[in-house]
Amino acid sequence: MAKDHNIITGLDIGSFTIKLLAAQKAEGKDNFEALAFFEEPSAGIRKGVVVNPAEVKETVARLIEKAEAQLNEKIDSLYVNIGGSHIFSLFSRGLVSVSRADQKISQEDINRVLQAAETISLPPNREILDVFRKEFIIDGEGGLKEILGLQGVRLEAEVLILGGFSPYLKNLSSVFADSSLPNVNEFIVSPLASAEAVLQPKEKELGVAILDIGAGTTGIAVFEEKDLIHLNIIPIGSAHITNDIAIGLKTDIDVAERIKLDFGSLFFKGRDKKEKIKLGNGETLIFSRKQLSKIIEERISEIFIQANKELKEISKERALPAGIVLTGGGSKMPQIIDLAKKEFRLACRLGSPRRFSSLGRDPRLSVVSGLISRGFNLDIKKGERDTGLAGKIADKIKSFFRIFVP
Repeated sequence: MAKDHNIITGLDIGSFTIKLLAAQKAEGKDNFEALAFFEEPSAGIRKGVVVNPAEVKETVARLIEKAEAQLNEKIDSLYVNIGGSHIFSLFSRGLVSVSRADQKISQEDINRVLQAAETISLPPNREILDVFRKEFIIDGEGGLKEILGLQGVRLEAEVLILGGFSPYLKNLSSVFADSSLPNVNEFIVSPLASAEAVLQPKEKELGVAILDIGAGTTGIAVFEEKDLIHLNIIPIGSAHITNDIAIGLKTDIDVAERIKLDFGSLFFKGRDKKEKIKLGNGETLIFSRKQLSKIIEERISEIFIQANKELKEISKERALPAGIVLTGGGSKMPQIIDLAKKEFRLACRLGSPRRFSSLGRDPRLSVVSGLISRGFNLDIKKGERDTGLAGKIADKIKSFFRIFVP
């Protein structure tokens, strides 16, 4: 394959597998063309967090080698996700006085108020990852988005700050410290990547929550009027279902995973049914479909209850017109949408990557596909991000990760 500098590569470091996707924008179309996709079982990762950088690095290096062989060219850079329940979000507000004598708000005033909003005191070992504008307030009147040239005396800005636990971020960064691996263009929090791949612009405008059910964690991101208004990562995922099945049916993890994939469902009705599965030692495990469904339903319900608590904290419980969008590998459980509608009392749908027709409609690929989409958009906006506050924030994020590189 001839070298194409428009190729974008995403790397999804998940609890169950690590996925690498290289793609490029299809000429004259809005979709992306997948050029190479590989995945391998995760090693050195626990609940979305890198705990053994050396093991993760080995897996990433193998994936890069496979992709480069298929592409017949070197991969120079990556967009990589950040996962784990250490990720947090919080609102902050900044206040400045308008500096010009005619009281017209300048770009300098906007930069100053955003910097003031970003300047907060965090607990030890917590770092800012990204900052999102929510609204500007001029002389007490809020809800403003574009304020350049407007008049006022007192200017305020409310922003949403995303942060994480420094040691975990250091572990992630150290995976890519070796010069043999590609550079990382941007680290992107997993639910934001999923949202990029799955959500429609109209849903973000109306009000929507994406629930990305991974193996070790479940990410939730809430949007309204196109803005991110809340993000959190719940420390429960589909691997906990497997663990529950192993305990409930008194079998090992590998058998429990097979049972979940082959027989797992929700809302078992009618007379109970016994199923049989052959074990490696020649024995047969007999289990109840009703019991299996109950185990799965209880754990999925727990995830939904925790997600509802997140919505309640921001007064969005049962108050999102575009409802809930489920994605991630854990969302493939049969009848999960029915349970979601029952728990959330909102419209619910299954979300899969919108702009990757060649990959099929697989919600497992939402994060890695979203990394490609977001990477493409960031490349387009790079000129804008190199100046002003947005550029300074981006530089700060990159500098933060750079300090961990030897």
